[in-house]
Amino acid sequence: MLIKTEAIVIRTTDYGESNKVLTVYTKDFGKMGIMARGAKKTKSRLSSVSQLFTHAHFLIQKGSGLGSLSQGEIIHSYRGIKQDIIKTAYGAYMVEFLDKVVEENKPSSALFEFLSLSLNYLDEGIDPDILKAIFEMKMLRISGVGPQVDRCVICGKREGNFSFSIGEGGFLCQQCRHADPHSAPLSTQTARLLNLFYHIDIARLGNVSVKNETKEVLQRILTTYVDEYTGIRLKSKRFLDQIQAFE
Repeated sequence: MLIKTEAIVIRTTDYGESNKVLTVYTKDFGKMGIMARGAKKTKSRLSSVSQLFTHAHFLIQKGSGLGSLSQGEIIHSYRGIKQDIIKTAYGAYMVEFLDKVVEENKPSSALFEFLSLSLNYLDEGIDPDILKAIFEMKMLRISGVGPQVDRCVICGKREGNFSFSIGEGGFLCQQCRHADPHSAPLSTQTARLLNLFYHIDIARLGNVSVKNETKEVLQRILTTYVDEYTGIRLKSKRFLDQIQAFE
C-alpha cells in the first residue's frame, strides 16, 4: 500500500553502509518507522529528506512490517536549528522526548501541529527554555502524569500562595504545605507560568519574557518531576545539560 502524508523526522539510525531507518511522526498515521534506502549517500534523492527535524511530504510504501520511503518533498528543513548547536540540543531533546512517550500508529493531528509549531518557534529564535518547559508539560499530559498546577492538590484551593510538591504531584497551598515540608515555595509569577505552560495553546504563543532566575526554578521543578514520574532517561538531555552549563 502506497501512502502519502506529512511527516517530521524525529530519529535517524544508520543501517548498513548506505541506508537509514527513520522514525517519523506523521500527521495522518502517528509515529512509524520507515527504511530510507541509500539515504546515507550524498547524491541520493532521499538524503536531504532523511535528516533529523526535516518536515516533508513523504510517499511511503507501507506493508506489514517496516515501511519504505519512496520519495519526499521538503516543506521545512529547519536550517536555523541544524546550524545552531544550542537550538540543535533543544530540538533533539524535544523530538527524543516525544519519541519515548508516543506509541506507534496512534495518530493525532493536534500533536503533529504542536510538534511542528514547537520546531518553527525554535527555528525562529523564540526562547528555547520556554519552549522546552511547554513541551515537557505537553509530554507529561500525554503520559498521563501531568502535575496539578491550577489548584492545591489536597484541598482544591485556587487562590493564594503555593509551593510545588514533587511527592504530591503539584501545588500545595499554605494550609496544606505540611503534607510535604520539602515542597518548593513559588513566587506568584512562577505559579502562573507553570499553569500557563500546562494549558497554553502553543499556536497563540507570543514573545514570553521570563527572568533567568525564574527559568532556573522552572527547570529544576520540571526536570525533577519528569525524572520522578516518567522514569525516562534521554541521551539528548545529557547533551543539553552540557550546552546549558557551557553557556
